[in-house]
Amino acid sequence: MVMTPRGAVPAVSTDWRRVQTPPPTSGFGSCEPVPRGHCCCGDLQRPARRNLVFAALNTGRMRSSWTPLGPPVSQDRIITSFPKWYTPDACLQLKEHFHSRVSAACQHRNTGSAGLRLSKVVVVGDLYVGKTSLIHRLCKNVFDRDYKATIGVDFEIERFEIAGVPYSLQIWDTAGQEKFKCIASAYYRGAQVIITAFDLTDVQTLEHTRQWLEDVLRENEAGSCFIFLVGTKKDLLSGAACEQAEAEAVHLANEMQAEYWSVSAKTGENVKAFFSRVAALAFEQSVLQDLEKRPSSQSQVGDGDGDLIRIEVPKTQENKRPPGLGCC
Repeated sequence: MVMTPRGAVPAVSTDWRRVQTPPPTSGFGSCEPVPRGHCCCGDLQRPARRNLVFAALNTGRMRSSWTPLGPPVSQDRIITSFPKWYTPDACLQLKEHFHSRVSAACQHRNTGSAGLRLSKVVVVGDLYVGKTSLIHRLCKNVFDRDYKATIGVDFEIERFEIAGVPYSLQIWDTAGQEKFKCIASAYYRGAQVIITAFDLTDVQTLEHTRQWLEDVLRENEAGSCFIFLVGTKKDLLSGAACEQAEAEAVHLANEMQAEYWSVSAKTGENVKAFFSRVAALAFEQSVLQDLEKRPSSQSQVGDGDGDLIRIEVPKTQENKRPPGLGCC
């Protein structure tokens, strides 16, 4: 047992994976248990897990090498290379690899707080275009012909592992009925990804995507969101009809500065590939934003367990002492 002088604050490990808490009790020398998930700190009882997460966020060197909570990510949610676009005629980025800074950060487990974040994805579109079916195919791998219309909003959280780093999408399913727009619009704020869905068999739903996008962008900063235009029910079209519908959608996607995808919630075609693309783009942006927030005068590269390699930025000419001058 380590004795601490009265009034002194014991040192706390900054690595919350190694924090060990004693069996909870309601007082000194008491064996009466306290509610699970809480810690005994006099009269202050707070969720222990929340405190550990806060402790991790407050450390100067937050890394993604922490042990994720919950079951392991399924194999089809593990992304090791940058997912490809659906068509080069309407895509946000033509590159085939992650940004070099992101790849280096993932390799050295130096991605900051990206592994603790949820990227907000908002799915909008007309009633019955298949927004809920699309989300349920991804999250639950099911398809139901008799879905009821969404009232207000609903959401699902889907977990990924991208370049070895855990990452999650919070996917918001919004109502397509006009009477629920005032409710759903309150949940548009803070979106990192906007998915405007339409029915490939109904040209009118494609035309309405303009207004849906305007509604979401009104609640977010310009240029802060990835925009996707997604045609659903691809299984209902084939041949020339499908090509014609996609050509019109690609033209509109370029006007919206959006990336276009065609999917089928019924068969599952392109659903996993599409959301993998969404997750990869959102993850890359999150890591780059985290790297940009760090002090520019010093970069740290390490694996989280060993010593750091400190890269000092050379001083500018203005800061150098003129030659021949003494210190006095």
